[in-house]
Amino acid sequence: MPTTTESIMHRSLLESPVSKGLTSLLALLALVLFGLSPAAAQLNLRIGGGSFQPMPIAVTDFTGDPSLGLLVSSVVTNNLRRSGYFTPVEKAKFPEAPAFDAVPGFEKWRAAGVQALITGRVARDAAGKLKVEFRLWDVTSGQQMTGQQYGTDPANARRTGHLISDAVYTKITGLGPWFDSRIAFVDESGSKEHRRKRLMVMDQDGANVRALTNGENAVVAPRYSPATQDIAFMTQTTGQQPRIQVINLETGSRQALGKADSMSTSPRFSPDGRRLVMSVQQGGNADIVVMDLASKAQTPITNGNAIDTSPTFSPDGSQIVFESDRGGSQQIYVMSASGGTPTRLSFGEGSASQPAWSPRGDLIAFTRQRKGGFAICVMKPDGSGERVLTEGFHNEGPTFAPNGQYVLFFRDPGGQGGGKLYMVDITGKVEQPVPTPSYASDPTWSPLLSGK
Repeated sequence: MPTTTESIMHRSLLESPVSKGLTSLLALLALVLFGLSPAAAQLNLRIGGGSFQPMPIAVTDFTGDPSLGLLVSSVVTNNLRRSGYFTPVEKAKFPEAPAFDAVPGFEKWRAAGVQALITGRVARDAAGKLKVEFRLWDVTSGQQMTGQQYGTDPANARRTGHLISDAVYTKITGLGPWFDSRIAFVDESGSKEHRRKRLMVMDQDGANVRALTNGENAVVAPRYSPATQDIAFMTQTTGQQPRIQVINLETGSRQALGKADSMSTSPRFSPDGRRLVMSVQQGGNADIVVMDLASKAQTPITNGNAIDTSPTFSPDGSQIVFESDRGGSQQIYVMSASGGTPTRLSFGEGSASQPAWSPRGDLIAFTRQRKGGFAICVMKPDGSGERVLTEGFHNEGPTFAPNGQYVLFFRDPGGQGGGKLYMVDITGKVEQPVPTPSYASDPTWSPLLSGK
């Protein structure tokens, strides 16, 4: 599982004095919050359906330390808003400022149109350590849904906001967490003709940006490991063949992979992080190769006259999806991770490329080019059920959030400008920009930092 040097301890507040004696059956709360029938109360929220409306939720200013409390509650508010599934109520409409250890005045909150309420507190102990607490209340039933207490260093205050966001999001939607994650991408600056491309990493909401390369060599196609704090990417020095490198975010160590006399591109990790699948070009062809990272041994799994590239493992590691022109145009194929006869998945108008398998295993995202435009699409692993999530002049590079509910990509409007990052949920109903310092391309989403 992913590791992190940031230590945050937490415990449940469901058994704290304020919540004792309250009924907190999740099925009942889901029924009350969303008006579902008993048969549909298994967290089937119909997200993205025609009748779906984001939930009105109030996030009060966390009490205690005024600066850190406001920071944490602001992170929670912004995260829930960006998810597209919640509408944070304006503070001016709050009917009260409830004390953390008191039961809120639910009638007042119901009258204000609020369905869910978050209260919290941030305090420092004598040693300077931070204690962050929150409670999630179902306003309709007047019950506490969940509560947690986190102990950490003040430097991690912002991250506790992501952890709280995940706890609230998962409890209400039934979907997996994703806020406690990071995004790596290619930062692009300078003129179109002399663009400087650096590998950067940041929190999923655009905060805490840091550069991993200095821009002396061009960087493209970074990909996070699903199991470690490693990122594989392709870099090129002027006059030399492109090479794959792997950088470890905890140690900063870097290693070059592949053979110097051949071009290796499109690196992707196996689910356990122990292997790398890539495209290796020899002459006019390109084949899919699997490398064992410990021994550096390479095993070709395709061998032909086609250009096979952009390979990606399935979440269980048993299959590899890739793009190939073996049928005359770039299309998506799938095959066993040990080799064999590929099966074509994509059909229809135009070409299909850049496949990315969802961590949940239920969908494959890809880029479809047709009629002069680029669409971010998803389909089932057997090729059925293709849907367009977003379409426009130039959309590329899909990568899934850790919970498989959102797809991150970049959009380039053309001209002398550059790309920007966006995310869209798998229903296509929610689309949000992702802030970056400058132009950006080739995003890759990390696994959860907490490893859950």
